[in-house]
Amino acid sequence: QVQLVESGGGLVQAGASLRLSCACSGRTCSDYTMGWLRQAPGNQREFVAAIDWSGSTTRYADSVKGRFTISRDSAKNTVYLRVNSLEPEDTAVYVCAAGSYTVAYGRYDYWGQGTQVTVSS
Repeated sequence: QVQLVESGGGLVQAGASLRLSCACSGRTCSDYTMGWLRQAPGNQREFVAAIDWSGSTTRYADSVKGRFTISRDSAKNTVYLRVNSLEPEDTAVYVCAAGSYTVAYGRYDYWGQGTQVTVSS
C-alpha cells in the first residue's frame, strides 16, 4: 500500500517561487517513478514533470521546462517540485503520482490528494 501526501502550495504573486513536496509512505516508494500533474479550473488534468526511481532521468511539459525542477530524496521518500517564475496560468491543483513505469510512459498507479497553487497577477 502506497500513500502520497502533497504540501507546499499557496497563494503567491506572479514571478514568485514555491517548493511543492510529496511524501510517500510505503516499503516500495523508492522503486517508483514519481510524477507531478496539475488540473486547472475548467481544464483536464495535464502532465507537468516526472522523475525515475534513481533520480537521474527527468521529463517536463513544454509549458514548464526551464521554470520547474523536479527532484527526489530517496532517503526521505519525498519528491519535490520547485516552481519558479510562476504565472497566473500556472494556477491549478498540483497532484503527486507514483507508478512502476518509465518517465516516458505517462501512467501511474497511486495518486495524492493535491495541493492548491494560486498565482495572482
